[in-house]
Parts: sequence; structure tokens; C-alpha cells
Amino acid sequence: MLRSKKVKFNNSNGYELSAKIEFPPDSLPHAFAILAHVFTGNKNLIASKYISRSLTQNGIGVLRFDFTGLGESEGEFEDTNFSSNVEDLLAAANFLELNYEAPCVLIGHSLGGAAVIFAASQLESIKAVATIGAPSEPEHVTHLLRGKIADIEALGKARVSIGGREFTIKKQFLDDLRSKDMFTILHNLKKPILVLHSPQDTVVEIENAAKIYHAAFHPKSFVSLDGADHMLSQKRDAKYAGDLVAEWVKRYIKIPEKKNLLSDKEVAVRLGNIGYTTEIKAGAHGLIADESESLGGDDFGPSPYQYLATALGACTAMTCQMYARRKGWDLQEVRVHLDHGKSYVEDCKACEDKPMKLDIIEKVIEFDGDLTEEQINRLMEIADKCPVHRSLNAEVRINSSFRKNVVSN
Repeated sequence: MLRSKKVKFNNSNGYELSAKIEFPPDSLPHAFAILAHVFTGNKNLIASKYISRSLTQNGIGVLRFDFTGLGESEGEFEDTNFSSNVEDLLAAANFLELNYEAPCVLIGHSLGGAAVIFAASQLESIKAVATIGAPSEPEHVTHLLRGKIADIEALGKARVSIGGREFTIKKQFLDDLRSKDMFTILHNLKKPILVLHSPQDTVVEIENAAKIYHAAFHPKSFVSLDGADHMLSQKRDAKYAGDLVAEWVKRYIKIPEKKNLLSDKEVAVRLGNIGYTTEIKAGAHGLIADESESLGGDDFGPSPYQYLATALGACTAMTCQMYARRKGWDLQEVRVHLDHGKSYVEDCKACEDKPMKLDIIEKVIEFDGDLTEEQINRLMEIADKCPVHRSLNAEVRINSSFRKNVVSN
């Protein structure tokens, strides 16, 4: 389950920028990262989605947004430049700091990679920077203007086709790019940097990665994204890049040490003093339980009653298949649908003073296969004889006891 939230924040010029925050699926974020998209792109490109997913699966919350004048953000693209992209990144970092916590990782793709280097030099909270297919100088992007530079210089602006879409580029955009000295920024940055680049990149050549790497101070790392295109348009390439960033960045952010949950019992459960996200160790398997947000939880996992229904459903399906296989019946698939609720007992002799409620679990079963009506009827009888079903219908005694120094480390 990918948990996300659409948000908006204002940049330094008052424009409202559209963003999305994605959270880890089963925990609160250990840290936050900001992901900057490619030149003229948006936050919903394939690469951005898969890189973000890799990070969230490793406990890192991700904010990705549309730069001014792109995607769903306000403003006119023709009035923006590289400097305004950097300002947008600073505004995104400020939003996170005010509403969640300051970001400690910046990741940028293509010109967004150059922008995160400049932004990182102005953000004390940033602990690590990763670039993907980034130019060694922002001015490199001018080769995309397809012979329109002379028109822009002479007329002050021109329409340019980039990635199959038309954009207006003004002379101030060129002037701003030419004024940026990324090598000086890199020399003074002195923060861990990961440079990812494909040797087959035909938009930003691999030599750019070498220049960024040599200009930066250690600790620095370079990974060749062999076979990938500039946009990381193949899902496997985007996921690979995301997994690399997620693993690398763990060396530079603080991830709380997680104590193992040990027990001499079949199942062990642990819950701290914040929220209701509950850690479960069932045999060799780790699980998470939680309550819904309406009940004060974070909805990181099924509720206790959902687990109860899950146990009944799984046991029902297994029992039916065991019986059918023993009989040699053609039962291809079992599907069990369950709901748990409580209902007042209508006919109750002992509840004159206080109405009594009864737990009710609705169980609907579907069988796929070449089965006779007689076989289906027999399977329905067997379904109600599964061990969990019988336990729930029987009187269950629970013996609770207290002990000090439970085995846990």
C-alpha cells in the first residue's frame, strides 16, 4: 500500500506549487527527501514514481512537486529560469520543515540534478545529495533549444519544441544559465554525493557525470546505469536507480535501531507509547497491526478484528482445499469474503436490564472448478468445520499472567 497526500505550498513569488508527499507503507518516516524532476517535466513521470516508491519502502518520506509553470503548479514557464527552480526547491524544503521535518536528502533528475546541488549548498539540513543524468553545468540544457538560440538572442524569446511539446524560452533564461558556476558550488558543497548516469544517455552525455564526480569532495560515489535512457523510461531502470539511492543514503541519515522481538511463545506483540502501530512476530514472520485514522491510528496495517477475520478466511480456504484434494475433486480456487460486526441479541432471556450484543462474522464462499451441486454442499459443510471456525464457536479460555523481563533484545 503506497500512502500519499496531495499538498500545495507557495514559492518566493507567491505562486502555488502542486506537490505530493509519499510516506512509508508501514511506519512513520525516518527522514524526508525532496525529488526534483527533469527539465520541462513534472512530478508524475515514471522515473519519479519508481524512485519515490523505492525510498518509501526503505522508510524515507518523499516530497515531489511540479516546478513553477509546469504540471499542476501556478505561474508561467516562460518567466522561470534555473534560479527560480532552485528557489522552488528551497520553498519545498521550507514547507517540509514547517509541516513535518526538514529534509535531509535531495535527489534530482537531469537539470533537476543540477538544481539540487545548488539548493543543497543553501540548506543546512541536507545530509546527502543524489543526481541522475545531471549536466555538469546548467548551461548544457541549451543544446535542447534546437537552433533557436539565435532567435532568442535577437528577439528576446522564441517557441521551442522540447519532448514533443512547445515552450516559450526567453533570453533571461539563457542569461541565467550562463551565470551559474556549478564547479565552484560543488567544490564548496562538501556533502556526500551519489552520481548516477547512463553511458547510453544521448541527452546529457556520460562525460557530465565524470566532471561532477571529479569536482566533488569525498565521500562521493558513481554508478553507471548501463542500458538506461536519459528519462529512465523503463520501469526496471527507474526502480534500479531508486533502490541504489535508498540503500546509499542509509549511510548518511539516522535510522533508529530496531530491537528484535523475541519470545518463547508462538506469537509476540509489541506496542510503544506513541500511536497504535503494533509489531507482531508470528513464528518466523513479521507483521504490523494498527487502527484506522478515525480511531487515532495511522492505518499502517490491518486492525485486530481484520486479523481475526483473516485467520478465519485463510483457515476456511485451506480446509476446503485439503478436503477437495484428498477426494480428488476439481476445486481450482477458493475465495472467502468476510465482514465482522456486532448486533443486539433479539431473543435474550437474561438481558432485561442491559441489552446484549453478539459478535457476527459474515462469511461468503466462492468455489471455482468443475464441481457437482453435491460436492459444493459438502464443501460448505467442511468450511464450517475448519479449526478456526470451531475455535470461534467454542468457549475459549484465555489465561493472562504478568512476568518481568520478557525475553526481548
